[in-house]
Amino acid sequence: MRATEKQKLRGYSLLVAVMAAILVVCVLISFALGRFPISPRELLTALGEKLFKLEKSADITEQLRAILFNVRLPRVLLACMVGCCLSVAGAAYQGVFQNPMAAPDILGASSGAAAGAALAILLELSAKMVMLFAFGASLLTISLVMLISNSARGNRVLRIILAGIMVSSLCNAATSFIKLVADPNDVLPEITFWLMGSLSKTKPENVLFAAFPMAIGLIPLLLLRWRINLLTLSDSEARSMGVNVSFVRVTVIVCATLVTAASVSVSGLIGWVGLVVPHLMRRLVGNNYRHLLPASMLGGAIFLLIVDNVSRNLLKTEIPIGILTSVIGAPFFIWLITRKKETV
Repeated sequence: MRATEKQKLRGYSLLVAVMAAILVVCVLISFALGRFPISPRELLTALGEKLFKLEKSADITEQLRAILFNVRLPRVLLACMVGCCLSVAGAAYQGVFQNPMAAPDILGASSGAAAGAALAILLELSAKMVMLFAFGASLLTISLVMLISNSARGNRVLRIILAGIMVSSLCNAATSFIKLVADPNDVLPEITFWLMGSLSKTKPENVLFAAFPMAIGLIPLLLLRWRINLLTLSDSEARSMGVNVSFVRVTVIVCATLVTAASVSVSGLIGWVGLVVPHLMRRLVGNNYRHLLPASMLGGAIFLLIVDNVSRNLLKTEIPIGILTSVIGAPFFIWLITRKKETV
């Protein structure tokens, strides 16, 4: 038994190392793609100048530095961060709610962010305020969901899910109303584009804005990942093993919601990442959350980075990334649920 466990652990470690290597390769390729390609040598030289205060190289132009640090690097970082967070949130929700179809927007975090962003755009506020409105509205939505679920009776998990569905419906109605009264020439197209999800307007401040709440949410999820396994048992079984079920469940929900809110506020609505990637990682590492969450982090970062590269290079006009994730995600699930040995 111990030999088998050691073999599994060795296989998992190898897989993580391979995925980390793939992510590094994808990052380097991402810099080399686009209208202004940046080679690995130029990338390392420019980063060395910036990080270690080295003397500026004559081979690196000021235009390349501006593109690298103001456009390309923030976008690559944000694609990895958003993909990582949405994937981890999806895996966490699936464990907490014991539902393989659970996704980061199950409690209305995405719908709330959409309503907040749409309102900010309608009021013609700055891009920074759009992010703040989206983030704040997302957290407010989840607070309302938890308040309603605590006031209701019955199974706690079911109460939270039903409250999330109802509040999400209200947020969608609010977004639809905002779109109805928005100026169809200027404001409505901007709202529509935001709702489709994109990283095209990424700036360094977007990365800084999202990094802190993402870190606050990810660290507890990683520390509690072995306890998520116990949430798949009945509450009485988990309690008999010394786990405070209510505390762990609420903590995981809050942390998963926080990283979802941070992601959606800077990227718009990007669906399927939190549904597709965790299922794919389960086929590679199994259902143990000690292995599943780290694998989902790497898998989500790789997935969204690749999709973002396709979105900005496939056509002359950039494709909203939310469209591509849907195009990839829907066929994947059709394949998944129609396999002979799979059950939904």
